[in-house]
Amino acid sequence: MSFVKTLSKGQIVIPAGMRKKYHIEPGTEIQIMEYGGVIYLIPPVINPIASACGLLPSKPSLSGKLLKERKGEFR
Repeated sequence: MSFVKTLSKGQIVIPAGMRKKYHIEPGTEIQIMEYGGVIYLIPPVINPIASACGLLPSKPSLSGKLLKERKGEFR
């Protein structure tokens, strides 16, 4: 965990290690959002589809369950 201080214009400096890890260079746009009193800084994703692969568990198959339910409706 790192701590940063705000500068006079509300700017913050992202620690060098994090900038390097997330490929943040001068001019890189970073998404910022607030939820539940927490501020999130979201670095850009080079390939969002590849990054999302494996995000959801393979079991249980929600689509399989939905197909079974719908099959029963048509009988």
